[in-house]
Amino acid sequence: MIELTDKDQKQLERKGISKDTMLGHINTFKEGIPFVKLENAAVIGNGILKFSESEEKELSAFYDSKLKGLDILKFVPASGAASRMFKALFSFLGAYDPAEETLDAYLSRTNDKDIKKFSEGLERFPFYQKVMDRIAVKSDSQGEKVYGFISELLGENALNYGFFPKGLLPFHKYGSSTATPFEEHLKEGALYAGSNGKANLHFTISEQHEEMFKEEFKAAGPKVTGDTGISYNVDYSFQKPSTDTLAVDMENKPFRNEDGSVLFRPGGHGALIQNLNEQDADVIFIKNIDNVAVMKDAKAVADSKKVLAGVLLKEQEKAFEYAALLDHDNVDDTQIEEIRNFLVTNLNVRFTDDFDSMPNTEKVAVLKDKLNRPIRVCGMVKNEGEPGGGPFWVTNGKREVSLQIIESAQIDMDDQQQADILKNATHFNPVDLVCAVRNYKGEKYDLLKFVDEKQGFITGKTKDGKELKALELPGLWNGAMAFWNTIFVEVPLVTFNPVKSVVDLLKDSHQA
Repeated sequence: MIELTDKDQKQLERKGISKDTMLGHINTFKEGIPFVKLENAAVIGNGILKFSESEEKELSAFYDSKLKGLDILKFVPASGAASRMFKALFSFLGAYDPAEETLDAYLSRTNDKDIKKFSEGLERFPFYQKVMDRIAVKSDSQGEKVYGFISELLGENALNYGFFPKGLLPFHKYGSSTATPFEEHLKEGALYAGSNGKANLHFTISEQHEEMFKEEFKAAGPKVTGDTGISYNVDYSFQKPSTDTLAVDMENKPFRNEDGSVLFRPGGHGALIQNLNEQDADVIFIKNIDNVAVMKDAKAVADSKKVLAGVLLKEQEKAFEYAALLDHDNVDDTQIEEIRNFLVTNLNVRFTDDFDSMPNTEKVAVLKDKLNRPIRVCGMVKNEGEPGGGPFWVTNGKREVSLQIIESAQIDMDDQQQADILKNATHFNPVDLVCAVRNYKGEKYDLLKFVDEKQGFITGKTKDGKELKALELPGLWNGAMAFWNTIFVEVPLVTFNPVKSVVDLLKDSHQA
């Protein structure tokens, strides 16, 4: 049994974490988190839908026809810090001295591909002119120029872009002006998430950046409203301290900082299921802050989102009809089979072998449970080597088979059969989701009831020179949505434009 001091108890109270939750974390470390059991990769024709051009137009038109009566929200995880995006540049500042060697010599010595790309594409970055206008002394050599440029870009007493949230950096250049991902999300929202002249956007951000986001909205909001005719309701939330997870030492005892306090760490993007659970709308689009394209591609992106939303609304309409039928009528064998077939064919639900032998009262109870769940339609792009969660048929601890988005870290790569299934994956998830979170009566589901706690991650870290184990909560679109009804749809690659490294801004999708 873990003994907690008065100081520990007060620390837990401040964070809003119960002792039972903390003990639950310790048990998770002791028991470990099992690898998932893959049954098959989801592919076109077995878990992933692919529509013809005419079908896409029909689905998009169906969504448009429902727009006026819908409450729509765009939910954007936006707390990502830009420091990781500039990792290669920070390393370069520490490793290169322009007085000692030329840039060519450095590149030849280190084979630093990121700095090579960065230096060659310098003038194509959206912040190029802003940085150059701030540099007083112009450099003769390319090495001095690149070093001085990066110093001005990242220096604490300069632009300090490493401190910024990713969402507030200049990502795109249009003529003499630039646009941040935040502004691009506003523009994009007008194309598919606006209804009755309004668009609602919710950004999950770090508390320290709240004023910066509000200032950006003051600057960009009126301009985008003028261009689109859409007025915006924008609000924010922060990752809750109560979702932080305990770190333990190698003996599974709470890891203590040098001041004796217990170390808690942010629980990862899975913590945002709490933030999502506080939102209520008919349709919720989810998309990461850094996944924005320049406006020449915006229509193609919006068309794809409307297709996903059309699928969601069509299937939800039928699901609501069946849910009401189960609640209000004595359904017969034919209706039970019809509802079961809908769940299997349209919502990818799988039933246990004993379903057929159950009495009708039990069958109805099972059908109600399977139908009354939030629905997510997830875009899947063809896998071209980008990192990201993949779509698989998975068997969970209750021996239930379902469609899931699985990260490679959740798969036992020492098991040849599991590794082979991973190799057969043809698509991955670019965090492109459209969700329905209400039942047929219009009541919002408690999303926390649909989380699979066994889909978290345990990772090794160090602090103060000591080893520790950290716990990451089930990911927002992974285990946090494990018990939702799930539909996967192939979407075009134009919808996937993440910026993980600053050099990604040199890709065509970010060049206006």
